[in-house]
Amino acid sequence: MPRGRAALINWRWFPIALASRFATVKLMKSLFSVLSALIMGATLLGPLASRTFAEEGEGPLDKAQPTGTTPDQIIQRFAAKEKEFKAARDQYTYRQDVKVQTPDDGGEYHQVFDVTFDDQGHKVKNVVFAPQNTLERLMMTEEDVDDIENRLPFVLTSDEIPEYNILYVGQQQEDELHCYVFDVAPKEIVGKKRYFQGRIWVDDHDFQIVKTYGKTVPDIRKKRGNENLFPSFTTWREQVDNKYWFPTFTKADDELHFSTGDIHIREIVKYEDYKKFGSNVKITYEGRDVPKGDQQPNPAPEKPQK
Repeated sequence: MPRGRAALINWRWFPIALASRFATVKLMKSLFSVLSALIMGATLLGPLASRTFAEEGEGPLDKAQPTGTTPDQIIQRFAAKEKEFKAARDQYTYRQDVKVQTPDDGGEYHQVFDVTFDDQGHKVKNVVFAPQNTLERLMMTEEDVDDIENRLPFVLTSDEIPEYNILYVGQQQEDELHCYVFDVAPKEIVGKKRYFQGRIWVDDHDFQIVKTYGKTVPDIRKKRGNENLFPSFTTWREQVDNKYWFPTFTKADDELHFSTGDIHIREIVKYEDYKKFGSNVKITYEGRDVPKGDQQPNPAPEKPQK
């Protein structure tokens, strides 16, 4: 029985497309962007190749450089905001609803759990609903569960920036938001650590990640058909308490190419009922401390009246 999941891309069409005399200018520009990423050492092709960037709510990709700022400055700004967001999310309780399905045979793994934090700031998981697991062709591994809980809601803070190659690819409308778009891939795989590889959308107003598309890497392939592979996914965020963009919905719909045969898989992850929860962790917003139990930053001190 295969362990875990993954989507692998068959690249046999790639040299054919290059050789074709009917290749369009648009295709050549796209290939140039891909080659640029490879020169940087960013192996971004896997998760991005299987996706058509024309999902509902997405406008056309404008490859123009940003106005009044640089890609490096944008990266520094959103990475700093992501660090604030990561600390802020640890101040919130929420409910996470996870479904993993194999549509071809009706198998399903379903678990609902509440996430809270104790007075030391440690995460506490309380399962509230877990019917019998009916997956037969797949096994939920430790890596699967860890990815679902910790890496599908991908966060890229200033602490993690040195571990990644980040390539600016343009600007794009995402529903009512205007976003800067970046491709992201780990510079190297260190030990057993897991990483994100794919594309992120950064709101040009709040400078926070509002959407991600990609997969967790690396896939794990061992001898004797022992495979632990992972699907491509999209995670959307929504603004909570008018400050931070929190993950609210993740979807994966992939064809996974195991050595024993392909398996169609779907994943739906919902993050609901975010509520502020006090702890000893101090968070800041735009450089100011946010008081516990208060959803607004400390106001600037008033000047004394003369």
